[in-house]
Amino acid sequence: MKTSFKLSRKTVSGLPIHPERVIQFGTGNFMRAFVDWQLQQMNDRGLFAGSAVGVQAVSEQPDPEFAAQDYLYTVLLRGIQGGETVDTGEIVSSVSRVISAYTDYEQFLALAEDERLEFITSNTTEAGIVYRPEDRLEDAPPAGFPAKLTVLLHRRYRLGRKGFTVIPCELIDRNGEKLLEIVKLHAADWELGEGFLRWLDEENTFCCSLVDRIVPGYPREQAEELEQNLGYKDEFMVAAEPFLLWVIEGPDRLRQTLPLAEAGLNVVVTSDMTPYRERKVHLLNGPHTAMVPLGLLAGLETVEEVMHDADLSAFVLELVERELIPMLDLPEPELRAYSEAVLERFRNPFIRHELRSISLNSISKFKARLLPLLRRYAAERGELPPLITLAFAALLHSYRGGKVRRQDEAQTLELFDRAAGDPSTFTATVLRQQEWWGSDLNELPGLADSLNARMDEIGRSGVRSALRRILRGE
Repeated sequence: MKTSFKLSRKTVSGLPIHPERVIQFGTGNFMRAFVDWQLQQMNDRGLFAGSAVGVQAVSEQPDPEFAAQDYLYTVLLRGIQGGETVDTGEIVSSVSRVISAYTDYEQFLALAEDERLEFITSNTTEAGIVYRPEDRLEDAPPAGFPAKLTVLLHRRYRLGRKGFTVIPCELIDRNGEKLLEIVKLHAADWELGEGFLRWLDEENTFCCSLVDRIVPGYPREQAEELEQNLGYKDEFMVAAEPFLLWVIEGPDRLRQTLPLAEAGLNVVVTSDMTPYRERKVHLLNGPHTAMVPLGLLAGLETVEEVMHDADLSAFVLELVERELIPMLDLPEPELRAYSEAVLERFRNPFIRHELRSISLNSISKFKARLLPLLRRYAAERGELPPLITLAFAALLHSYRGGKVRRQDEAQTLELFDRAAGDPSTFTATVLRQQEWWGSDLNELPGLADSLNARMDEIGRSGVRSALRRILRGE
């Protein structure tokens, strides 16, 4: 049986059309399942009455098929939340149109004229918020996203219009501050004047933000079945987990002008997002990084398999309880609630989250996600955290070469290969790489000896033997 129609405003009636209030750089799966879905929730509750105009900031040509659907699409929420299975589909109508800064440059510049547009969001990947000194004001358009934004803001300034609230979603630390810094560099390069710089600071608000939602994207393998269940064809449906968190470091007025929390969404407006970033880095990303070398050495492939494995799931639970939560500075009930949600997400049967994909660049990830807590634990308790240390040993063992395929910078792997040439000095050589760790880790009492002992045990008896012994407290 074939689906009866293709999704569009011609085939689905009664969907409201709201004025454009948001300029959105980037219209990929994440933004449609994160920002635009949240706009939909506010609109459904009569709290916002606004839509987003998407801007193609990197690729040149908007997809004509998305236009053929009148920019409607379905968000599928699939996972476990509060112990209950969630499997829902909702048509999102909060994207008004998509324009290209390349093929529709005048339309792009015209966005500066509409005072109803008051918010700017973006997700141009981590490589998007970069300074390109070769970009010029007269380019039509300049190549970089910050340069395009600078052109748009300067046009707005020259028209005498009010500024914007800018909330980037790129996964880099202090993203709003970094974006503003680059805009000011372009303003200086292009000699846009002190008046424009004052207007940037006084009339605009650049917020740092932290986003958290796993968005696998278009469910290709289940698309036909899903379309049969929905009753229409949708080439832009996007699957996401039910969990969502958006932490925005910005003024209190955002709670009223962008009433996301009032719409029941897990959105925090705060004057300091640092504790929330640390919570995510250490309680979500940290267990991911710790489980990867152990899981791969044990022959597992996905996060879900880890959470259904008796040894590995016990490791993750004990790691969070004994070594991560006690080292963080947010209120303990809040940390426990967040960690319970994280563990629920790890068990999501709808998402195939491969350990191999998480293993990319594990050395830098360990430094950011687990090493600060290892240091703090050792400083406060006078001993090494046994579970983080085991994960560290498994990581070094796997990077020494053998069973696990390594995925890291070529220079990093080359140094590991050279160090492995002399087993007696391997650990000391690796630990002294200050460009990796920020200091010579040989100076951390007992770490080198402990890592050597754990790696020897993994090599002799296997990772499960080492894990079980530590979990027994031996």
